[in-house]
Amino acid sequence: MLQWLNLNGRNKFLPFMGMIIAVLAQSGSFVVIKLATKDGINKYVMVVYSMALSTILLLPIAFFNNRSQCPPLSFSLLGSFFFLALLGTSGQIMTYGGIELSSPTLASAMLNLIPAFTFVLALIFRIEKINWRHYSSQAKVIGTIASMGGAFVVILYKGPPLFNIHSSSSYNSLQFSPNFNWILGGLLNAGDSLVSSMWYIYQVSLTKKYPAVIVIVFFQVLFTTIQSGVYALIVVRDPSAWELKLDMGLVVIFYQAIGAIGVRYCLQTWCVQRAGPLFCAMFKPIGIIFTVFLGFIFLGDDFYLGRNVGSASKHLFERIFG
Repeated sequence: MLQWLNLNGRNKFLPFMGMIIAVLAQSGSFVVIKLATKDGINKYVMVVYSMALSTILLLPIAFFNNRSQCPPLSFSLLGSFFFLALLGTSGQIMTYGGIELSSPTLASAMLNLIPAFTFVLALIFRIEKINWRHYSSQAKVIGTIASMGGAFVVILYKGPPLFNIHSSSSYNSLQFSPNFNWILGGLLNAGDSLVSSMWYIYQVSLTKKYPAVIVIVFFQVLFTTIQSGVYALIVVRDPSAWELKLDMGLVVIFYQAIGAIGVRYCLQTWCVQRAGPLFCAMFKPIGIIFTVFLGFIFLGDDFYLGRNVGSASKHLFERIFG
């Protein structure tokens, strides 16, 4: 990973630190979402309130942002912002559903797929090229295969717990998870990884057309609020689910609005603009390190062999070939 710090003569230290902060904010998001859903807070309502609050907080920053060197807003640009938001909304819905069905650790493990998906999409859109004679190109292909194979291991195979703080139970040497919710949650999180990769790729062209990062993030969050609000009104039938109370849900909404949405979106968009989509996607697997420990401490999640073997495969190839 450190080899990217000085790629093509450009200083990558600030994007490096920015992505570390963004990944840490996302890992904390996984944990607080699980805490909130355990308390019975509706995940879709939580998305709407978090996005709405973040929109309000970003509004004055975007309004006073220096846009003198940016092209004027047009219907085409607004349509691009809307599509970018649609990708984000789809990912949010899949993430929240996946975490509720499984765990934050599994959701974070599925982030291993983002570099693989981003690399494949970058090839399709000719942002990246493969030279089969080059060692680095071979490593990227092997790492992509390892990421996808590791994802299936994480979803289907638990194995014995490495650290178990719950009551003991028997585990076979080869134990596949019979829990359909776990598998479905893993697939939803894998879908979020694919959408996130599309989000990275699309941001490249968008930041070239309109380089004002804060404005892009503001309109993305604004449109996401509208989209998620429409979806929540359709699927949430209980009016009481929209009531705000002084409980964990309010804490989660503030954290999501400020850290997981405002700060993370701005950092990710800026880093994509400065360093490219593949650079940013490579940081996603680091999130499992943060999430495993946060989940273990705050949620009491066990450490399972299968989860760690699957998620470690991508890191192994990055260390050897990256």
